[in-house]
Amino acid sequence: MTNKEIKALISLLDDPEVAPQIQEKIQTLGESLIPFLEESWEETLDSQQQQRLEDLIHKLQFEGLQQRLRVWRDSGSENLIEGMWLLNSYQYPDADLQVLNRAIEQLRFEVWTLLKPEMHPADQVQALNYVLFKAHKFAANTQNFHSPANSMLQRVLETRRGNPLTLCVIYLLVAQRLNLPIYGVNLPNLFVLTYRLDDLAVEPFYINCYNRGLVLSRTDIEHYVAQLNLTPNDIFYEPCSHVDIVRRALRNLQLSFEKLQEPAKAAEVNKLLAILTEEPSAATEAPSEPEGEE
Repeated sequence: MTNKEIKALISLLDDPEVAPQIQEKIQTLGESLIPFLEESWEETLDSQQQQRLEDLIHKLQFEGLQQRLRVWRDSGSENLIEGMWLLNSYQYPDADLQVLNRAIEQLRFEVWTLLKPEMHPADQVQALNYVLFKAHKFAANTQNFHSPANSMLQRVLETRRGNPLTLCVIYLLVAQRLNLPIYGVNLPNLFVLTYRLDDLAVEPFYINCYNRGLVLSRTDIEHYVAQLNLTPNDIFYEPCSHVDIVRRALRNLQLSFEKLQEPAKAAEVNKLLAILTEEPSAATEAPSEPEGEE
């Protein structure tokens, strides 16, 4: 369709008799029409029409997000920052993936300047902890624990405040770019990281980013699981996948909207979560966990 035809089509949204059919037509044309809808929003003074346009723009953005999330899943979900960016774009559709990449790259560079050849894993972790928690002051957002912003990578990078998962994701993204053997761990109620070498030259240990990079032993993790009265499970100690991480981030976001009594948004996030549970991964899914943002 030409620009003129698109604008003529959008103008028909004012006609209540044909508006439903026009909306369906616009939805089939997809996200490419969003700039025209935004232009129409700016040109009208009718608040009801503006609301209709806002709803339509959101539908188009949400449908596009669902499609991109499926592509990420089906392509192997190797790029964690892309998966977190997709979640981020639910609240911030204009979020720029390259801006997130540059922020992580800056942190990587600062840690890299502190690393030395043959440095012991404990010292490598101390370098990461120094840059993230001392120099940049990343910390737990205890004042607004259930804020949806805690699940948004863009906002956590800007405010330096997040929940256990997003703080771990930033730490993990930096570690991955430094080729350090650090991975996510699906611990109940608290997402943590693990440092483990393939040759087991160093005993695997764990990193609690919600407590400024506190190093934990396997025994510490075992005690934590025992305190929750849960049966020990390998999932609590072993690395998890990027899909597991984004899935858990979506659960946190869904819980945030439920706590804020925004059921419509919680339902939409649940649809995104369903996309990442469509694959045959139920066997590796963590057991049911006590409610809480992680």
